[in-house]
Amino acid sequence: MVDITHKNTTLRTAVAQAVLKVSKPETIIAIKNDTVPKGNVLAMSKAAGLLGVKRTPDILPDCHPLPIEFTGIEYKIEGLEITILFTVKTIYKTGVEVEAMHGASVVALNMYDMLKPIDKGIEIHAIKLLSKKGGKSDYSDKFRRDLTAAVVVCSDTISAGHKEDRAGKAIIKKLESCNVKISEYVIIPDETEDIQQKAKYHANNGVDMVIYTGGTGLSPRDVTPEALLPILDRRIPGIEETIRSYGQQRMSFAMLSRSVAGVIGNTLVLALPGSTNGAKESMDAVFPAVLHSFRILKGARHDGDQ
Repeated sequence: MVDITHKNTTLRTAVAQAVLKVSKPETIIAIKNDTVPKGNVLAMSKAAGLLGVKRTPDILPDCHPLPIEFTGIEYKIEGLEITILFTVKTIYKTGVEVEAMHGASVVALNMYDMLKPIDKGIEIHAIKLLSKKGGKSDYSDKFRRDLTAAVVVCSDTISAGHKEDRAGKAIIKKLESCNVKISEYVIIPDETEDIQQKAKYHANNGVDMVIYTGGTGLSPRDVTPEALLPILDRRIPGIEETIRSYGQQRMSFAMLSRSVAGVIGNTLVLALPGSTNGAKESMDAVFPAVLHSFRILKGARHDGDQ
């Protein structure tokens, strides 16, 4: 199966349809009057769909087992066609599109099975996904395309040339995947004045983000939070909490990190762990959702209507 361990848990919704077409009006009348010999077609088929959607990963090898937290089944009868609308919701790391399509298919197939003794000309068609919400695709058109970021690596060891930087490069890779342009990539020692100077310089020059990696631990030379906190206009606790919560689910020492998030004017400032995995996971935790902050900083409403 595809690795989804890096993804965030969000509300995912999918709506699928299947269309069952009978060959004569008498079949529709029998369904509506509940006179089909095998029983109540609509109720029995709904039950089959509820059971079937839960078994999707047992049948399709690449589907992840996930909690089905809501299933809704509606019927629309027009002429000789019965349209099945199948809605599935979950709060998980991956979507439920296949589950919704599978559920709609099972409902249609059960209807076929119950109706075939009285109608030999039934057809099933138009099985398709109608809509989906949740996950990365929801963000694709909601962010500015001209965002810029400076990446600052805080490390005595790396700045002295004794070690190669990997965390900063992991941050850059994530930013580029979100269409963010890198205005500067620099390595500096763990010095308060140097750390503050970089944040102030980029904020004064209109850079949208300054992302630090390193210096957020507990050693005496880890001073990035102490350097940044006095110069932030406002902190953003939700980002900090999300980073630590995401990391803690993957590595028990994440609770020791002192990641910082805030703004200087309209510039977002993040201080992330210095380990490669810590930096990468922190970026995965909040990107691309954190890019919505630039709409808010510019005065847009939270619902994205402006």
